[in-house]
Amino acid sequence: MSKAPLWQWSATQIATATQEGSLTAIEATEAAIARMEEVNPDLNAVVESLADAARAEAKALDESDGPKGPLHGVPVTIKINVDQKGHATSNGVPAFKDMIAPDDAPVVRNLKAAGAIVIGRTNTPEFSFRADTDNPLYGRTHNPWGRHVSAGGSSGGAGSAVMAGIGALAHGNDIGGSLRFPASANGAVTVKPGLGRVAAFNPSQKAERGLLAQSMSVQGLITRTAADLHLSMPAMIAADPRDPFHVPVPWRGVPRSAPIRVAVSRDDFGFGLHSEVATALDRAASALSDAGYAVETVEPPLARETGEVGYRALMGEVKALIGPDIHQYGSVELNTIFEEYHRQFPPYEGSELVTMLAKRTHYMREWSLFLEDYPLVLTPFLLQPFFAPGRDAEGAEGVRDALGGAHWSFIMNFLGLPAGNLPTHIADLPTGPQPIGVQIAGRRWREDLIVNAMQAIETVISPACETLWKRLA
Repeated sequence: MSKAPLWQWSATQIATATQEGSLTAIEATEAAIARMEEVNPDLNAVVESLADAARAEAKALDESDGPKGPLHGVPVTIKINVDQKGHATSNGVPAFKDMIAPDDAPVVRNLKAAGAIVIGRTNTPEFSFRADTDNPLYGRTHNPWGRHVSAGGSSGGAGSAVMAGIGALAHGNDIGGSLRFPASANGAVTVKPGLGRVAAFNPSQKAERGLLAQSMSVQGLITRTAADLHLSMPAMIAADPRDPFHVPVPWRGVPRSAPIRVAVSRDDFGFGLHSEVATALDRAASALSDAGYAVETVEPPLARETGEVGYRALMGEVKALIGPDIHQYGSVELNTIFEEYHRQFPPYEGSELVTMLAKRTHYMREWSLFLEDYPLVLTPFLLQPFFAPGRDAEGAEGVRDALGGAHWSFIMNFLGLPAGNLPTHIADLPTGPQPIGVQIAGRRWREDLIVNAMQAIETVISPACETLWKRLA
């Protein structure tokens, strides 16, 4: 049994101990709640504590004679833009603070069915559409590495919480990078699932989402180690009939013979690749090579074009379908940021939007062919170290820093491909220390290959949480 404080235990350690009976669900839950009460007042990662309900659920698990699920007693947080019965799905918008969910979303239902204990709900920016987490309803979420670096977004509360020890798992979602931005900012680990992998639906929704939102937005988890993704994602991908796009593919695919080829790209799309990011990329490539992967420098097809077209198409759909709500209910700051989004990524509209939506399969096909030869693709995530809090609200240069250099993120959402993120370097910058993450994308339905590769990297490069906790001690 680990000698570390219980709040530092991984989901795998907790689940193993509760399965064996050496740890109770209430013990794991109380440790997470105590940690939340200790550090959350400074971080503002969890904006709704569910401590009392969590204690009751843990007690019920301990008293049950039924079979123990794969996540038995593991504390988890849920992002406030996803329905949890009896709680507001506010999405960080004051006008939605009383929009109470009538039922659980599939991800909440699946986590609970696996034995996870929900201890709180985490913060997000307004409409979950910024790479930085701040809103008029709950305020700013801070990064446990310090206030010199943003906690990222839109799952910033999730990333901050899990790295601070508030739960071993944190739910989040991703339409343009909202799992990977906070993972990169906080030094966490995640895999953005591909289209159809995790069932998604909000029972509180009043209208269906746009076609791009349906095909680009995915639900996932932010963890501290890759092993915890292998533990938890099989429960997340359980079927739910409310999502007609869900595909019942097993988490583990057919094993591939070694060596698995990995394409490495250092394409900076004209934004410049920071030396600290290059170091993180080189360390990841070296670790994979040492682990027996065949790592080659080769450029994937149409990368810059795919990212630009994808984000401009998304902006066009958002402007048409959500734009009126953002204008009416969003803050002045959010509306100003969207004006700059539109200047830098001019939204496709009308027949041009329809044409570009049709062209999406062209990009998907080209990448599918490329992935036949290279099942994994290693890239930077952001081209520069993570930005300071509020940077995206600082005009054209701020949006350029926050989103302009994030093409490697947008590409994977537009293509519907899975993409992982993990820290491989801690940079000691003049502003302070911060983790630097890299991205590993892969074939459709093969998130397991991505997580395997991240685990291989972690055998050489220790999880960033170990460095963070030493600094905080």
